[in-house]
Amino acid sequence: MNQDPFTKFGTWLAEAEASEPNDPNAMVVATASATGRPAARVLLLKGWDRAGFVFYSNLESRKADEMRANAQVSLLFHWKSLRRQIRIEGLVTQVSAAEADEYFASRPRVSKLGAWASAQSRPLPSREVFEARLAEVEARFPGEDVPRPEHWSGWRLVPDYVEFWQDREFRLHDREVFIRQGGTWQTGLLYP
Repeated sequence: MNQDPFTKFGTWLAEAEASEPNDPNAMVVATASATGRPAARVLLLKGWDRAGFVFYSNLESRKADEMRANAQVSLLFHWKSLRRQIRIEGLVTQVSAAEADEYFASRPRVSKLGAWASAQSRPLPSREVFEARLAEVEARFPGEDVPRPEHWSGWRLVPDYVEFWQDREFRLHDREVFIRQGGTWQTGLLYP
């Protein structure tokens, strides 16, 4: 068994990047409200290292509200063609403004404009309303660099639980788990 979940994650992600046709970095992000109501959605992993797993979003969205109320978050990567999944659980914290600025600067211009135009998770009367807002933002930033809006940033999940699941015939799957205890990882196997 591997003693380091980050090394194994890197290996599995690289294998997914080599074989998955679309968004091998797609993951389900599960949050819960302060009252415990769960919600899940697919986002893209935009960075990771031994400090944690980073994704970005509108800070006025439902998921951001839930993460501020309850910092316990779960990520799930599922690569059907590889017959693998990875569950990651832990606490989230917001990334620094410098990190958010750096990532935002790397995004395509239209994505940057969309971050300004979207009132994410709020009711939208029609697609035309959103397209009009997008046109207004485009006129506001004509041909110039689009700065990161204050209401847009990233989150870093610092894991304390990582589970690697590998499909096997007859549902006799392999499950390897890593649990952070203090500064070290304890590892073991789980029944399928």
